[in-house]
Amino acid sequence: MNVWLYDTFIFFYQIGIRIAALFGNQKAKQWIDGRTNIFQKIKDVLFKGEQLVWFHCSSLGEFEQGHPVIEKLKTLNPELKIVLTFYSPSGYEVRKNYQGADFVCYLPSDTKGNAKQFVELLKPQAVYFVKYEYWHHYFHALKERSIPLYIVSAIFRDNQVFFAWYGKFFREMLNCVTNFFVQDESSLKKLNELGFANATVTGDTRFDRVAEIASHPKEIPLIEKFAAGKKVIVAGSTWQEDEKIMFNVQCSMFNIQLVVAPHDISESRINEIENLFSGKQKVLRYSKANEQNISDADVLIIDSIGMLSSLYKYGWLTYVGGGFGKGIHNILEAAVYGKPVFFGPIFQKANEAKALIEKGGAISVNNSYELKNHMEKILKDNSSYSISCEASRKYVSENAGATEKIIQLTNRNGN
Repeated sequence: MNVWLYDTFIFFYQIGIRIAALFGNQKAKQWIDGRTNIFQKIKDVLFKGEQLVWFHCSSLGEFEQGHPVIEKLKTLNPELKIVLTFYSPSGYEVRKNYQGADFVCYLPSDTKGNAKQFVELLKPQAVYFVKYEYWHHYFHALKERSIPLYIVSAIFRDNQVFFAWYGKFFREMLNCVTNFFVQDESSLKKLNELGFANATVTGDTRFDRVAEIASHPKEIPLIEKFAAGKKVIVAGSTWQEDEKIMFNVQCSMFNIQLVVAPHDISESRINEIENLFSGKQKVLRYSKANEQNISDADVLIIDSIGMLSSLYKYGWLTYVGGGFGKGIHNILEAAVYGKPVFFGPIFQKANEAKALIEKGGAISVNNSYELKNHMEKILKDNSSYSISCEASRKYVSENAGATEKIIQLTNRNGN
């Protein structure tokens, strides 16, 4: 690939998004609307003459990794201005009111003109891209202006385009990076093989993020009442296949209550979950729960955002969804509370899942039969349950500290 092909792809991708928006795709419409007049919006809040750092995250998961670094920088320098950008609506729409940033917006499409204008308007003293985001024109615009660019919680694997025979164009982007802060030794080795020595193993900042949340968890009185005196399974970030499996488990295990927090809380999905469970269980939406009816429910469906990271503490056992689709969601949000974690078979890209299985804090299952058997076994054996809880808690605590390492290394560079 060359720049012309890259620009052509970006051009037709934008056209495709616009067509999808015209045909009613909500995320495509948000993608377009959010970028309308973006440069004027930036000019309206421009921080002239003030120190500014720019953070970019693809979506919500990457924000959770960038968040600890943002908070630490603001603590060290309260006068520092933070601009936070997102590529995906699923990140921006949830975090557009994040108080830790002075301005939150969508990242304009990666064209040469957009990149030049965006960087010249912000004039950041440093830039942090989180995990997977690599944009040709933005990277080169930063390099041309000698602005430090850091990649936070980066992961490199053999199947990425950088290591393909046709990946020269993408490998050249890496020359624009000041420092790579990678999650593991394997990623460091992959970068070294490409000739990059400017990489350091700092770990995954998500450990710091979940530890921070768990140290000051939200108290949710209605959930506390629902869970009082019961053995509750909290199933988070679920998809249809996860919910079918949880339904089978719920129907076959006595004295077990279930909290389901789906990945998608649209009305159609909430209705779908209600219909699945309502035949044999007393099902209640969280938005309709009150002091009088919540104790009678068998299944509580969470139809509000922003609760999951605090929900897991109310469970005896936890289940994290996505493992029957593209891959599991964040298991650290559950593990940090010292809870046994279950998930589906597709977890190979999640280093933390593999490590937690080895340490005895997590179990991967292929179907509802396996999930039921494992859950019953661990609930009946107090010793096994305690060992699994401690393994989860210890794993998170031992791997925290990436944020501090990143801050120290960037300060050493004068940023």
